[in-house]
Amino acid sequence: MKKPRTQFTSAGDVAIAYQVVGDGPVDLIYASGWLHNIDIIWEHPGYNRLLSRLAEHCRLILFDKRGTGMSDRDVGAPTLEQRTDDIRAVMQAARSDKASIFGVSEGANMATMFAAIYPERVTSIILVGCYACRAWKPDWPFGFRRAEFENMVKLLGENWGDFRDFLALRAPSVATDEDEIEFNNRLFVQSGSPSTAVNITRLNYELDIRPILPSVQAPALVLHSRGDRVVSLEEAEFIAEKLPRSRLKIFEREDHLPWVGDVDQIADEIIAFALEATSTDVTDRILATILMTDIEGSTQAAVGMGDARWRETIDAHDTAAARAVARHGGTMVKTMGDGILATFAGPSRAVACAKDLKEEAARLNLSIRAGVHTGECERRGQDISGIAVNVAARILDVTPSGSCFVSSIVRDLTAGSGLEFVASGSHCFKGVPGDWELHAAT
Repeated sequence: MKKPRTQFTSAGDVAIAYQVVGDGPVDLIYASGWLHNIDIIWEHPGYNRLLSRLAEHCRLILFDKRGTGMSDRDVGAPTLEQRTDDIRAVMQAARSDKASIFGVSEGANMATMFAAIYPERVTSIILVGCYACRAWKPDWPFGFRRAEFENMVKLLGENWGDFRDFLALRAPSVATDEDEIEFNNRLFVQSGSPSTAVNITRLNYELDIRPILPSVQAPALVLHSRGDRVVSLEEAEFIAEKLPRSRLKIFEREDHLPWVGDVDQIADEIIAFALEATSTDVTDRILATILMTDIEGSTQAAVGMGDARWRETIDAHDTAAARAVARHGGTMVKTMGDGILATFAGPSRAVACAKDLKEEAARLNLSIRAGVHTGECERRGQDISGIAVNVAARILDVTPSGSCFVSSIVRDLTAGSGLEFVASGSHCFKGVPGDWELHAAT
């Protein structure tokens, strides 16, 4: 198939390059892995064949996520939250109200988070070579230990432009094919700089999407190569088990890259699943980041000021809070007399909003504390409920005056945002199972 025309849209102040090809009955968004360039991938016979097959049956929408390829490059290491927002921007530009999302490797993380946040916009997700967590943890033996990872990053930066080792790991069936080596050398060099590659790799190492998986309502197809040397089969099995409506399909191959080898086999699975799941029974459950705040010493302040002056102060606080929440793209759920409850599509926005709220309160001679948690909650008209709301409230209860405490999932999902946190101990919350590691936003 001939390369389609590249168009551009904006996600905030970042230009995102995208293409639309085909006119099938289902929109299929392709979220690529790592580094990517939509102007070059069509030159690869296998890649062209894979995309062409998808476009024969679906309306295929593909894009370069921020920081890579034809999209704006100088954006640092974008967070998973920001990259997920690229999907929303591209869907809007392509006039796609609802779509199936096909993600590869890192792109599968993006597809998963988007489906959890915007269930009403996703008919299904197809995950190829998806990983849940790159770092080794006591409860996650499939990740890389820090020293091993640092050595990988060092070699990546030193050998940028020579991707023989990259192919040997990700596409062993063509590792010695000079045409494949030349194509990958050109693709990745024209997709990002060495520092971009290192920064994105570091960001991905810090991510952990395991807590998100149970919140995905859309039907999910997990495709995995049995001999994949990048992501283990056990990890694919874990992801398929945690996704509520999933199916696991294992290919008898070694290649991590889906455009290498028998691409028709992979294309057939993607097409069949995308066409099958044309609608979903979306409930009022969503993945959201919850921000709760509390004005310190509100009762004493009210007594000291008197009712009239206190009412004026609270009105000014609530007005400033509403502006701050809107400025950060959040939704004000309600004010609570001496604080607020708001939700956000991403955690970094909630933490940034908490910082602004603290500054706004200080102008009114007030001190606030804030608790932030990301989890599944249920929309009840204009209100929200669920365990995630309870957790946010419990976090707020143990947060000192003038501070913002967040849960571990918030810290993990904000990797790359520039936000810094200090470990603030483990806590047991009444009515909420487990121990909760909290972190103070600095």
